[in-house]
Amino acid sequence: MNISSRTDFTEIEYEVADQIATVTLNRPERLNAFTFTMRRELIAAFDRADTDDGVRAVVVTGAGRAFCAGADLSGGGDTFAHGAEGAHGELVDGVPRDGGGTVALRIARSLKPVIAAINGPAVGVGLTMTLPMDVRLASATARFGLVFARRGIVTEAASSWFLPRIAGIAQAMEWAATGRVFPASEALEGRLVSRVYPPDELLPAAYALAREIADNTSAVSVAAIRRLMWSGLSATSPWEAHAADSRIMAELGGAPDTVEGVTAFLEKRRADFPMRVSEDLPPGVPSWPENPYGG
Repeated sequence: MNISSRTDFTEIEYEVADQIATVTLNRPERLNAFTFTMRRELIAAFDRADTDDGVRAVVVTGAGRAFCAGADLSGGGDTFAHGAEGAHGELVDGVPRDGGGTVALRIARSLKPVIAAINGPAVGVGLTMTLPMDVRLASATARFGLVFARRGIVTEAASSWFLPRIAGIAQAMEWAATGRVFPASEALEGRLVSRVYPPDELLPAAYALAREIADNTSAVSVAAIRRLMWSGLSATSPWEAHAADSRIMAELGGAPDTVEGVTAFLEKRRADFPMRVSEDLPPGVPSWPENPYGG
């Protein structure tokens, strides 16, 4: 087993083993409550995963009994004030960016598939940061809550875009308007998570899914498909998707990974795809999500 770790993080852990990166939110004494240090480190971790061709998938989980209990509220009533640490120098449309949104949008443009292994409470930003992840798996002990209205603020981390597309507008509004905490069974019924597992089976299931991706697919194909799928949610008609598909099919049709994939199938063996995401991503792959505000 090939294992490497990033040790200069203080509030997350980052480890790569057998082509799977594990990002662990690591403030168990505070139920992994979100801070701006964690924000910076999560962004850095996804930057690292994207540039590492040895990483084929990312699993995100929490240390201890929680996934993430939401924003750290130890600063009191001014936690979300513009003069607090939240105004960290980045603006969008002339106002300070919300910290959860900077993480969510970084995850959204990941070139590697991202699997959330939600091992316990996922509340506030602890829930919304998972929405741009590709697959959410949950422990039967997990609890979820969009508690923003109960704190006098609004849903953040671009969740007003992501959540209705995942769960539908009626379910999204019910969860957001009530702000109540709900169990994993309700999250499964509402399509927020794909599957629910006994606690000791959650991480093995997440790694098995990541392993299936790493062992059987072209990294370039998966990166391109991820961008096509997510960007396609905003397409105005199937013709936009058709044009994007056609462009990348033309770019990859004679590429080494395609030749290897077809040859391996005909020879009844596992493919050994030679192309790298860092060097060989087709130019037609959408740069998503685009930032219309600059900076």
